[in-house]
Amino acid sequence: MPDRAAGALTLIIGGARSGKSVHAERLVSACPAPWSYIATAQAYDEEMRERIALHRSRRSAGWTTIEAPLDLAGAIEALPDGQPVLIDCLTLWLTNHMLAEHDVEAECRRLADVLSRPRGRWFVVSNEVGQGIVPENALARRFRDAAGRLNQDVAAVADTVLLMVAGLPLRVK
Repeated sequence: MPDRAAGALTLIIGGARSGKSVHAERLVSACPAPWSYIATAQAYDEEMRERIALHRSRRSAGWTTIEAPLDLAGAIEALPDGQPVLIDCLTLWLTNHMLAEHDVEAECRRLADVLSRPRGRWFVVSNEVGQGIVPENALARRFRDAAGRLNQDVAAVADTVLLMVAGLPLRVK
C-alpha cells in the first residue's frame, strides 16, 4: 500500500450495472462535505442524457459537479487539498480520448501519475471489461486492452480496490 500522508485512493471496479457508482457515492458521502464529483461522460444521445440525469438526481446538496471528459488529470490537480472526490468513470474518459484519436498511452500515464498522489479521499470508478468474450473488431479489442492496462495502473497506486458484484463490494486490495 502506498504511504499516504494527506489522502487515500480507492478504485471501485466492476461490470455494467454492478453498483459501482452508487457504492462510490455512499463512500464519498460518508466523508465530511463538501464533495466533488468529476464526471467524464458526454451526452451524445438520449440514452446517455438519461444516464447522466439519473446520476445527478442521486446527489444531494453538498456536491459540486466538475465536467472533465478529456482533461481529467487537470481537473483532479485543480481540486482543493483534503476534499473528497468521486471520479466517474475512467472507461468513459478513455473512450473520449480514443474517439478523439489522442495519445491514449500518454494520457493514461499522466492520469495514473496524478492519481498516485491523492490530496484527500479520492474514489475512482472504472468498468471491468476484460472478463467477457474477445471483441470481434479491432477498435473494441484496442479499447479492452487499453482499459485493462489503465485499470492495472490505477489499481497499482490505489490504497484500496473494491470489485463490485451484484451490488456487493468485494475488497481486492
